[in-house]
Amino acid sequence: MSETTASRTDPTGPLDADRPDGIRMSIEEATALGMQALKRIGSTEEEAKIIVDQLIDNALCGYRFASLPRILAIAGDPKTKEPRRPVKIIHETPLSALVDAGNNVGYVACYHAANIAIEKAKKSGFASVGAHDSYYSGRNAYFAEMIVKAGLVCIHIASAKPRVLPIGGLKPALGTNPICFGFPSTKGPVIVDLGTASLMWGDVLLHAHLGLPIPEGIGFDGEGNATTDAHKVQEGGVVPFGEHKGYGLSIAVQALGLLAGAAIPRGQSQDYGFLFLALDPKLMLPGGDFEANMTDLVEKIKATPRREGVDEIRIPSERAYRERDRRRKEGLVFDVKVVDSLRAL
Repeated sequence: MSETTASRTDPTGPLDADRPDGIRMSIEEATALGMQALKRIGSTEEEAKIIVDQLIDNALCGYRFASLPRILAIAGDPKTKEPRRPVKIIHETPLSALVDAGNNVGYVACYHAANIAIEKAKKSGFASVGAHDSYYSGRNAYFAEMIVKAGLVCIHIASAKPRVLPIGGLKPALGTNPICFGFPSTKGPVIVDLGTASLMWGDVLLHAHLGLPIPEGIGFDGEGNATTDAHKVQEGGVVPFGEHKGYGLSIAVQALGLLAGAAIPRGQSQDYGFLFLALDPKLMLPGGDFEANMTDLVEKIKATPRREGVDEIRIPSERAYRERDRRRKEGLVFDVKVVDSLRAL
């Protein structure tokens, strides 16, 4: 299936062709559209800029559901209509901070938490920072890349409210629970970002908005029956990726979310918690060799003999960086239906 054909039926795929249901926009036009939409649903100028900066970067990196369509999810979430408080640190040591995100969206909460982690790790060599009372934090890789560009190794997890059915269960009990690792190298950040759900919730929402089915075998309705109808999946959930392996990893992410205070705001262990661990590699390797070692590791993996028909062995995040460079020159393409919905908010 060609990329263009795939994008007609798969909202996770890129939109690169000018089609009747696609609209090409410059980065500046897409940024303005996002800023205007966010301000209309109550974001301040500063908050909108923080959110849109990630959404545009997600679009540049080829993540269709994680770009401007996320504004529709934010607008439709009941928490967006609830009162918000300033993001603040409620417990702190030289090596750690616990952040009350004040019901601000996760894009804003994690932006501040990541910067706190950078500041502390720069001073002490290590930092653990958690944020809670929030929702929707976007693409973990974006925050990990912030930390890695400061010369730090990063682990970032995001636990969430139940959207994922445990193995053998009829109802959701886990969040989509992504986990992300970031490493500095002499050639730039190396980011490994994966969701533990078989389909991220933003994918489900975009499928539903566009009226497209989700793949078979991963979605379930509110009664636990298998379905490809994304609207029905919104009433139920999806399964973990990789069966019991993804299930186990998802439980671990949910548990780490508790360290970020996930259970504090509502007394629920199955809730949003964003945790950042940042480490100065010189804390472990005083000679400062880590970046060079990481570059060597990447190059050795890429130099592995390839199977017939394989053009290249790629490293996680490599495709996204190439897409980013290309789309900065060519511009971005969005679903007309998404753009119309944003303008109508």
